[in-house]
Amino acid sequence: MISEEMRQLLATGSEIRTMWERSFELKRIHGAENVADMTLGNPFAPPPEGVLKALEELVANPPPDLHRYTPNAGIPEVRQLIAAHLHDHGLLPGAQRHHVVVTAGASGATNIVLRAVLDPGDEVVLLSPFFPDYPAHVLNQHGVPVVVPTTPDFLPDLAAIEEALGPRTRLLIINHPNNPSGRLYPQWLLRDLVEIIRKQSRKNGRIIYLLSDEPYREICFTSEPFTSPAKLYEHGLMTYSFSKSKSIPGERIGYLALNPESPAATELAKAFALANRILGFTSAPSLWQHVIARSLDAVIDIEPLRRHRDCLLEALENKGYEVIPPDGTFYLFPRTPGGDDVAFVSRAMESLLLVAPGSTFGHPGHFRMAFCVDQRTVDLAVERLPPARQ
Repeated sequence: MISEEMRQLLATGSEIRTMWERSFELKRIHGAENVADMTLGNPFAPPPEGVLKALEELVANPPPDLHRYTPNAGIPEVRQLIAAHLHDHGLLPGAQRHHVVVTAGASGATNIVLRAVLDPGDEVVLLSPFFPDYPAHVLNQHGVPVVVPTTPDFLPDLAAIEEALGPRTRLLIINHPNNPSGRLYPQWLLRDLVEIIRKQSRKNGRIIYLLSDEPYREICFTSEPFTSPAKLYEHGLMTYSFSKSKSIPGERIGYLALNPESPAATELAKAFALANRILGFTSAPSLWQHVIARSLDAVIDIEPLRRHRDCLLEALENKGYEVIPPDGTFYLFPRTPGGDDVAFVSRAMESLLLVAPGSTFGHPGHFRMAFCVDQRTVDLAVERLPPARQ
């Protein structure tokens, strides 16, 4: 009744959504106030005031084209504002309108990149732990996922990456800061990585692209400055979602940008715009393009997230868990007691604590806690978290 490929994807699909959907039943049975749901990166906080004000203004005084189709790549004025924002903040110096495509979130942008640059059988290197949808995105566009583990402290393993790059490598995806580990990659490491990719590209006689997926770049808890890998490499690409920084995950709005130094910028921009259409997105939501244009600098207050992070870190350490404090994002990725992450998650569910197994991120032996929740949920999670050693 369904394709064999879809059957395989269903069998290996993300446990996060499964757990989250299961949470609705548990909340119905036991009461929502008794369930500590930390499965999904679904921000609890309201959008920033600037976003809400922009939305109110648009609803009260809508421009004539507010609900019409937009160009495939997005509204030209919105693209120029995003490009100026990238330039002014030092993320992609020199960016112009034609370097930006407005998309239906970062996942939409990722699929556009894959559709535009992959030939069937091309390889895409993923660093584990990774965002669970990456392998399916690659397979969707007839690519081959190649998984490379990170170091024990969740940083890119340069030697392992160099060994994994081969004649069919077309793209390497970095999620930075990383979901689920929360690691922010230092600039020296990113520069060394770029040199490895350049070297292999010359050897292959074919460009290897570096895609930086960075929807959490505003959510950082350290003084370490954020550097986009896309800025460091002439064949660098950037995907971004406003879901996290503006707390609007349900609105599906983001963008794809390419390094202005790319020698193929014009050709790539045309391919990305076409891919945006033929993949079925057509264009990003018109209303939210207008909202974003009026509120680019509005971001959430991360101090509540910092407090949640610190509270949970203290509880995890007091209860004997091994955990690396996250530099950014709103996730913790502790080591699973006993090693079996799936079994641990099942036991935690019996106590009405819902977390995600590390295996769904390509990294068994850990579990993820999403702390983009209210204080009550954090307090309940601290209470329900079992000791690591019993």
